[in-house]
Amino acid sequence: MASSVIGSNTLATINGTPNANSANETRTTGAESSQDLNDRFMTLLITQMQNQDPTKPMDNSDMTAQLAQINTVSGIQELNDSLGEINNQIDAGKTLQASSLIGQGVMVPGSTVRVGEGEDGSTVATPLGAELETGADELEITITNSSGQVVHQSVEENVPEGVQAFDWPGTGMDGNAVAEGAYNVEMTAKVGGEEVSVTPLNYALVQGVTSGESGPTLDLGTSDSVALEDVRQIL
Repeated sequence: MASSVIGSNTLATINGTPNANSANETRTTGAESSQDLNDRFMTLLITQMQNQDPTKPMDNSDMTAQLAQINTVSGIQELNDSLGEINNQIDAGKTLQASSLIGQGVMVPGSTVRVGEGEDGSTVATPLGAELETGADELEITITNSSGQVVHQSVEENVPEGVQAFDWPGTGMDGNAVAEGAYNVEMTAKVGGEEVSVTPLNYALVQGVTSGESGPTLDLGTSDSVALEDVRQIL
């Protein structure tokens, strides 16, 4: 049997990946350590040497190529293992960070402001905010009730880019307190008379954290659950 460098089909088997051109290969499942890969590769190499044609033994260049393949496969597996450990550490860090937010107020993308009664009996409203990609000459804020009736309208001037927070005292156009409940917020930002992008932000209280494959999710109670990356500001 003539000697040759281990082919792509063999490499595919070692990596646990079936070759598209070989329908009879067995799929390898589960993670393998770099040592397991080395052992399997060396077994194949020794078997190849034992069954080689004595009149055409493996030369030094073939041996070097085989060993280079071993190092390549081992290095790739070790890199994958390291990346996996790093990802696990990142996920654990995100979950810990998310857990520290339980009981705190956050600003997340949304267009709801809630009005209720404060501890002193006065009317209070949850904070509202805006995220602008660029500074705006003016930012028009319109608040409507469940019937679509405008209860508040104001214009903020020279609003810088980034996340900005605003307070609404929970009063209507006539200056009197509005009824308790949820209200909708609409925003329009303009630069030189032209509209620019703006994302309304609403307040929510973090009540719990759920871990998932895509990362931790914050339970905001009456609001929808959001990813940790959706938090724009911690209050």
